[in-house]
Amino acid sequence: MTYSPSIYAHTRNAVALAALTALGTAHAQAVAQPEPTLAAQQAEVSPEKVEITAKRERRVSKGATNLALTIKETPQSISTIDQQTLRDFGASGSNDALRLGTGLTVDEWETNRTNYSARGFDVMLTQVDGLGMTNEWGLVEGQQDTYLFESIELVRGANGLLTGVGNASGTINYIRKRPTNKDGGELIATAGSNGLGRLAIDYNKVLTTDGAWAGRLVAAFEDKDSYLRALHDRRGTLYGVVEGQIGDNGTLTLGFSHQDGRQKSPMWGSLTLPYADGTLAEFDVSASTSQDWTYWNVRSTNLFAEYTHSLSPDWEAKLTYSHNQGTTATKLFYAYSLTGHLNADNTGLSAWPYRSEGETRSNVLNLNLSGRFKAFGRQHDAVIGLTQSRQTSVTDTYAVTSAPSAVLPAFPYAGDVYAEPVWGDKSVASDGNQRLTRFYAATRLSLTDRLKAIAGLNAISLKRDGTSIYGGGVNLDNETTEKVSPYAGLTYELTPATLVYASYSDIFQAQDQRDVNGAFLAPMKGLNAEAGVKTDWLGGQLLTSLAVFTGTQKGLATIDGFDPVAQDTYYAPKDVKSRGFEIEATGRLSADTRLTAGFTSLQLTGPDGNDIYEWVPRRTLKLRADTRVAMLPQLRVGGGVRWQSGISKNAGASQGAYAVADAYAAYALNEAATLRVNVNNLFDQKYLRTVQYGAIYGAPRTASISLEHKL
Repeated sequence: MTYSPSIYAHTRNAVALAALTALGTAHAQAVAQPEPTLAAQQAEVSPEKVEITAKRERRVSKGATNLALTIKETPQSISTIDQQTLRDFGASGSNDALRLGTGLTVDEWETNRTNYSARGFDVMLTQVDGLGMTNEWGLVEGQQDTYLFESIELVRGANGLLTGVGNASGTINYIRKRPTNKDGGELIATAGSNGLGRLAIDYNKVLTTDGAWAGRLVAAFEDKDSYLRALHDRRGTLYGVVEGQIGDNGTLTLGFSHQDGRQKSPMWGSLTLPYADGTLAEFDVSASTSQDWTYWNVRSTNLFAEYTHSLSPDWEAKLTYSHNQGTTATKLFYAYSLTGHLNADNTGLSAWPYRSEGETRSNVLNLNLSGRFKAFGRQHDAVIGLTQSRQTSVTDTYAVTSAPSAVLPAFPYAGDVYAEPVWGDKSVASDGNQRLTRFYAATRLSLTDRLKAIAGLNAISLKRDGTSIYGGGVNLDNETTEKVSPYAGLTYELTPATLVYASYSDIFQAQDQRDVNGAFLAPMKGLNAEAGVKTDWLGGQLLTSLAVFTGTQKGLATIDGFDPVAQDTYYAPKDVKSRGFEIEATGRLSADTRLTAGFTSLQLTGPDGNDIYEWVPRRTLKLRADTRVAMLPQLRVGGGVRWQSGISKNAGASQGAYAVADAYAAYALNEAATLRVNVNNLFDQKYLRTVQYGAIYGAPRTASISLEHKL
């Protein structure tokens, strides 16, 4: 694949121009006079303009319940990965970021598609600022650039109040950066292993003298090779947002983001490692099945608008609209074994070339009313809302008119052993749409000073049409799922520092898999119950939590066989149960020392009571800490360890328990500049990062150096 710099630059410049135009329009009012000092700005703020500037300083996410509760007050497990952690550990892509999350497993079994799982089940929903639709097959294509986000929330367990549809695993929620009350920003330049080059800028501007309007522009460009043979990634991201006050009671936010990811020589599918006798082949970590002519390009654009109106000191209404458009273009190469294993001389692989173009569009409109009310002498919280979502998708594939022999040489082979085939006409392989109407309501009742109850419900109507939206060649004709899910929780303060809780929720998810006869499986029902204790330490600087949970997926699509003629996997509905416990501690041990530690232990059993999903690690540990060096206060050092128990796949690969350590050091050159060094996989551990669908080796030791400069 040869990149077209002119086309790429044109796209990037056009989006940049649009962002600057939007910011410039709102800024025109301010440029007519000299920039006031901060003291002057504060003096000129009129009483009716305090509303928006105050809100910018105390933004609150609504977590797992759609109610504005802290993590401690929420009767469910939530972890947060903040922007400082992402920066410290060099996690510029969402996969590396989510590997840091307690209880979350990242199964990166290709180079451009990934499964995330929590509590043993695939995470089916990824949201941005609380809005989103389910992932196709639980897969995420491409990676988000994490520089756009203030933090990432990981909500574990069924979460009907937050998502509408989903399962008993959880939800990933990316929280966008928003305008602040201060002018300024930063520029970060990074270079590192495998030819890594990265440039990122984040700048905020208060656009009016009274502070009522502000804008923020964020951009990042990354270009790098890989430890995998011939793999090359290029990703450009641009995000702009303007926020301001409308009248005395309204707040308007308008924003957009655009990301263009281009991958050369990607892997489609994974390595085949087993031999017929059950032993596993051992290759270099750079081993790849790809060919040089392949590529996988993913482009996404998001436009969003929010309007919040204060109805009274206690109540506000919020209207949110989000439009997403994603396109993909691929030329791919799949190397597979009909027998599932290699021959003794590492032959036995066959070739399958593939070319496609696809587009997905989604629109989400959400209206809710939230606030506080008094009853029985106490104050309570409530939210009621309605969401309308629609998603359309289409995928075109190209016919192969001529191609080389499907028999491949012994692995590992070079990137030029299979010439690019001659492509014929394209035709629609799949298309369809889904429409979700969702009503939700929840309340937090103060039963006593210490005892709080949360009750809510989520009612959905999900309709799907099309010619196999997610593959399989089966027509969907107005397939309808109408369900109501309850949510119930209790919290009790044993002391001002310690709270115990219990909660129950269920949720439904339409399934995309087919049975042996080609019919789609019925919707799955996810159940989640958990209880736990959360405690503040050190004056609220450190929060610890212990949760015990049980989750059940009723009628969950589970691999039941493989049709070698159609080259298709078929599924059967099974009831799968997950149960276990999680421990997490996060916060500060002192003003200069931070700590996050999370341990998860779980069991997964099928309808017969035996273990199932053997590729899911039963125990995981995530640990990271950093501190300022007392004798050299300009220096911060930190490290992290990710450990997991052994995993395997029946008739496939296996990986014993392993740990990967990362480290960083950041030195403040002066008040404006910081030099940061990151080393990932510090001890150069060789391991398989997944065995769910074949296998891929994890990255060896890499290093990078960054210069951060405040603007």
